[in-house]
Amino acid sequence: MTESRVSRAAILGERGMRERGMPQTIHPTEQVSPERIDVRRIRLRIAGDSPLITHAWSHKAKQMMLDKQMKKGTQAKEAKDPERDYQESLYHLPEGGYGFPAVGVKAAAIRGAKGLGMVMSDTRAAFHVEGDLLTINGEPHPREDMVRVGMGTADIRYRGEFSEWSIDLPITYNARIVSAEQIVAMLDAGGFGTGIGEWRPEKDGQFGRFHVVAQS
Repeated sequence: MTESRVSRAAILGERGMRERGMPQTIHPTEQVSPERIDVRRIRLRIAGDSPLITHAWSHKAKQMMLDKQMKKGTQAKEAKDPERDYQESLYHLPEGGYGFPAVGVKAAAIRGAKGLGMVMSDTRAAFHVEGDLLTINGEPHPREDMVRVGMGTADIRYRGEFSEWSIDLPITYNARIVSAEQIVAMLDAGGFGTGIGEWRPEKDGQFGRFHVVAQS
């Protein structure tokens, strides 16, 4: 008798036993013991090796994007306001001070992991830099740059720059996938070759480079 016929006969046999009220064989419930992830937390500090330039989305830029998507007519170009442009380039924290997006720091670490031969998709799921905006330890000052936009049109940009800076990183990680030492190595590699902010090495610049200086 083939395997499929044996299985069908066994099923029909058990069904017949149930219909006739005869005792049935009860198989023990299989116990599953899932292997839990090992979640740990560390706090690292990165320090800048070159000035950090921030460029938050300004209200004007977001409004122009919204107007374009809503098919509104083009508004007359406003007179440039250097102080306003500088202030809007900074990530202002509700409690005071300035911040930088946590996702930007993690992205640099992920790129660093690739340079170390690690799989980006694996490392991306292995740790989190907690929070939205991370506090920048340092004071900004305005800088003026000539840039090319659109079809090569020249423009002047006013943005915030932190000459001396550091950021504390609250990190949660799965120790079954990555170690604290590997996270430090990823950040160091990302800080050297990728960087954060405007004109970073990843974008053919030299700003926003950093390294890990402390762990707690």
